[in-house]
Order: sequence, then C-alpha cells, then structure tokens
Amino acid sequence: MSETIINLMRANLLEVFNERDEARRLAAIARTYTEDVVFYDPEEVVTGHNALNEKARDLLEKATGFVFSPAGPAYANHNLGYLDWIFGPEGQPPVVSGIDIALIKDGRIATLYTILKK
Repeated sequence: MSETIINLMRANLLEVFNERDEARRLAAIARTYTEDVVFYDPEEVVTGHNALNEKARDLLEKATGFVFSPAGPAYANHNLGYLDWIFGPEGQPPVVSGIDIALIKDGRIATLYTILKK
C-alpha cells in the first residue's frame, strides 16, 4: 500500500496540478481521486472531480510558465500520504512552497489538504 500512496502523491502533483493539457489532467483525476474527493487549500474547499479540475486549470492559467516540482520524496503512513513541493517559473527559484497531505480510501485520494509554507 505504501507504494500506491507514494504514486498517488506524485500523480496529484505532477499529473494533475502540473498538467496543462485538460484531457490528460481529467484522465489523471479519474484514476487518482475518489468521485467525492474533498480538496482543502488556504483559499477554499472544493469537492468532486469537476471542481478539482477547475481548481488545477485556474491555478495553471494564472501562473503561465510556472511548474510544480517535488521538494523531496513522497511518504506514506497507513492511509496517509504527504509530499513537499515547490512552485515557480521553470528553471528559477520557487515562488512558493508547500506540502500536500492526503487521506487514501480504496486506493485513491479521498481528502487532500494543501498547506503553503512561503
């Protein structure tokens, strides 16, 4: 299960929130999250695949040229996963960093929290 959780954490960051192609992002959302996923970040709470897709799309549209990158390995502890990340212009120092913490249910992310560090 630890390997599954680690893969989910990386997919969340790189295949969803870092993916600008909507078709690929939607496919990743379908395989990564439960239908009723709840995502908490400092701005709002969104529920479900469509809302999560809109959140990722809006974030990427506002940050042209920015990319997410892992800031270390993903970790798993029972049904919990977490991954530190950075976000900023590609090839330059990050503008913001944070951590994603996810609760896993039936092999997919059911609840996701994003905490900003700077």
